[in-house]
Amino acid sequence: MADYDYDLFVIGAGSGGVRAARMAASQHGKRVGIAENMRLGGTCVMRGCVPKKLMVYASHFSHDFEDAAGYGWTVAPPAFHWPTLVKNKNTELNRLEGVYEGLLSSAGVETINGRGRLLDAHTIEIESRNGSTRRVTAETILIATGGWPALPDIPGIEHVITSNEALDLSTLPKRIIIVGGGYIAVEFAGIFNGVGAHVTEVIRGDKILRGFDEDVRDTLQSEMQKAGISIRAGSAGAKIEKTGAGYELTLENGDVLEADAIMYATGRSPNTRGIGLEDVGVAMGPNGQVIVDPYSKTNIDNIYAIGDVTDRMALTPVAIAEAMALLRTLYDGKPTAMDYADIPTAVFSQPPIGTVGLTEHQAAADHDIDVYISRFRPMKYTLSGRDEKTMMKLIVDKKTDKVLGAHMVGVDAGEIAQGLGIALKAGATKAVFDATVGIHPTAAEEFVTMRTPRA
Repeated sequence: MADYDYDLFVIGAGSGGVRAARMAASQHGKRVGIAENMRLGGTCVMRGCVPKKLMVYASHFSHDFEDAAGYGWTVAPPAFHWPTLVKNKNTELNRLEGVYEGLLSSAGVETINGRGRLLDAHTIEIESRNGSTRRVTAETILIATGGWPALPDIPGIEHVITSNEALDLSTLPKRIIIVGGGYIAVEFAGIFNGVGAHVTEVIRGDKILRGFDEDVRDTLQSEMQKAGISIRAGSAGAKIEKTGAGYELTLENGDVLEADAIMYATGRSPNTRGIGLEDVGVAMGPNGQVIVDPYSKTNIDNIYAIGDVTDRMALTPVAIAEAMALLRTLYDGKPTAMDYADIPTAVFSQPPIGTVGLTEHQAAADHDIDVYISRFRPMKYTLSGRDEKTMMKLIVDKKTDKVLGAHMVGVDAGEIAQGLGIALKAGATKAVFDATVGIHPTAAEEFVTMRTPRA
């Protein structure tokens, strides 16, 4: 056996890479190294899920202050200070980075700050931030470099911000245009709207959230518009120009929109540029994704990839689960393929979305289905008078009675969807839902009290 510096070397210290590295070292006794050219924790912890949800909390206080009056509270006119939010958010991220550093160190993983690049199937060159380089060798290499915001090639694109920069703006824009209709776009639309900015969301299609259940899309779009977010459908950006007053976005239909900032949230691409994959011969797809088999192995026997870089399912818990499956495959002698069925997910829009299983369109393609749906005002808003509705939906196979999909738009949807995910993963039938006693008074009980299918 060749004498390598490491048994496993990981390029990318996001959630999946860190989990693979520290478990390989602590539970399997492997010599492990990991390289990261930005901050430990990756997109989710440093530039995505965590800071984004902190900002969602911050933005929602504007609703809470308004709602308090209906419950007898007299609240002085609140004042919001954007720099304080950014400062406190960064303090928390610094704490979390320290936690990740401690986890890796205590597990015995060597962390190298720098950009890793493959030189051959077993050799990695790491370029540090000061320009110095170091070469290491490893028996097994794991690519876990995640994703990066994708931008269209249009005039003036250098003037826009992405979700990366939106988290650290020095001042809050009074007017912001968000281009894109995916989950990142709708989440940031809610954030900026909640802290007082005028938000215009520009989408190419007729509705937000392509790929989600149609009732979810319709409900959220309606609620966003009721909250004051302007949604411009049917056209994309053609060019951006900087003006004395801010920026102008010219749409493909010729309309011109003005704002203090323009954010593009038009998708993310696998972060594979410049790390030597092509030079080594690792097979890649048209979007730059690393092509892997069900066990996360590339076409080169000792090189593996997990997480967003593979463009399979871009969710942090999925990357972590892929890491654990990979370790069982590599070191436990138990080849384990990731199961992507019935993975629950949430969108931290306002109101939020929780969903698991098939959409109605997907289910109807292969099953004879019943659809159960309920719309109502949450109890919290009966006294406050807020005009926000909750939507809940179950999709059931008529033949087997199995629940194929569960979808919700409304307060606490993400929390509720986690429990629904367990039920669907266990193969629960509608009869099981019906036999489950509801918790009263909660919104969640509606999922076990819907009795009549939609006509």
